[in-house]
Amino acid sequence: MRPIRITVAYDGTDFHGWQVQPGLRTIQSEIERVLGEIEGTPVQVIASGRTDAGVHALAQIAAFMLSNPIPVENLRRAMNRLLPRDIRILDASIAPENFHPRYDAVAKTYEYRILRSEICQPFDRRYVYHHPYPLDEARMIELAPLIEGAHDFTAFAASDDRDEPGHTKVRTIYCSRLARQADRLIYRVRGTGFLKHMVRNIVGVLLEIGKGNLARQDLEARLRPHSQIPPGPTAPARGLFLITVEY
Repeated sequence: MRPIRITVAYDGTDFHGWQVQPGLRTIQSEIERVLGEIEGTPVQVIASGRTDAGVHALAQIAAFMLSNPIPVENLRRAMNRLLPRDIRILDASIAPENFHPRYDAVAKTYEYRILRSEICQPFDRRYVYHHPYPLDEARMIELAPLIEGAHDFTAFAASDDRDEPGHTKVRTIYCSRLARQADRLIYRVRGTGFLKHMVRNIVGVLLEIGKGNLARQDLEARLRPHSQIPPGPTAPARGLFLITVEY
């Protein structure tokens, strides 16, 4: 058996997220289906993390064990031939013996894209959150770095079936920046790890700040340990991309 590491890009629009779910189309189930055909027996694929329904990835990292001796470059080609067009294997390589895509990751970067122009082109609609309404963008840009540092992100996390009693929701964010690029607001965040809906809830709060519904103290209150403020609002999934996973 060989440990194989792959880099995966996908358009998450028509999927119910990464994780296998009975009767639903997911990224993991499609990749495992294809690998099962190549291997002739079921293959379990582990990713660096689970993306939600509708979220995209430019470079998701996943790994699995394979006994088939096919060269990794030929494996990449075979997988792409069998996979639907909204999933592509960008790279395949032999992984270190004990490599784990999730536990070995030291940082991840996500990007959220908000289209500010009046009209959203049909070709963009699956990959941006279209918000042409008034926003105090300068205030949003100013306050986005408050997310940086080690914080308890309870007020930004949706309930998760992986949660355990006493499980910490403290995460360290290395960079949290919002910038205007042409007709878009781009929010980029890099950190040790992310909770369910965490990035989308951060963007949702920044949007409420831009609308004038929340202020600096409201953001700071959500970052206090064991905040009782319920998470949300949650920005739509279609604007979110997993950009990189670092090891």
